[in-house]
Amino acid sequence: MASQRSKQAVRREHRLPGWVLFLLGLLLGILAMGYTGYRGWIPSLRSNASSTIRPGAPSTNGSGPGIAARSETKAPTQFDFYKVLPGKEVVIPDAELSAQARTEKAPPATTQTSAGAYVLQVSSFSTPAQADTAKAKLALAGFVAEVQPVNINGQNWYRVRLGPYASAAQLERVKKRLGAAGFHALALKEKR
Repeated sequence: MASQRSKQAVRREHRLPGWVLFLLGLLLGILAMGYTGYRGWIPSLRSNASSTIRPGAPSTNGSGPGIAARSETKAPTQFDFYKVLPGKEVVIPDAELSAQARTEKAPPATTQTSAGAYVLQVSSFSTPAQADTAKAKLALAGFVAEVQPVNINGQNWYRVRLGPYASAAQLERVKKRLGAAGFHALALKEKR
């Protein structure tokens, strides 16, 4: 039994402390990085002129045009929603909404279908899961919202909206309740 204890004591004596192992690993890492930098295996540290990127230079591997050539031929991005959305809905500023609500009387039912309806858009998301989460948060706050999927320039968007409302006065009341609950909404008038 005494011989077993002495063997364990010898084993313990040969172990290195953790901080020494850490320093050895750090030193080896620094040496490895220095060696790769010295050998030129890190592209950003190479100093030869053949590795520099020149705009407009042809590709050396023959795979196609270089990055600069591709970016020059690419057509500028066009945003069509500036043209598409004004024909379908109109954003109503808060001041104008308040003025309409004060001067407006209850419109007949035929006016709503021909002129349009008021809606509140709380948010718009690129995934239906995010839209459903926002709809659930609104439901917990006491609002009934709907998720409206739309396709704009080939990309699907999911709008979280409340409404439609028959009058601007109704819309303004709901918008104030939303603001008090911590939600920011955009007042819209949809044209039919």
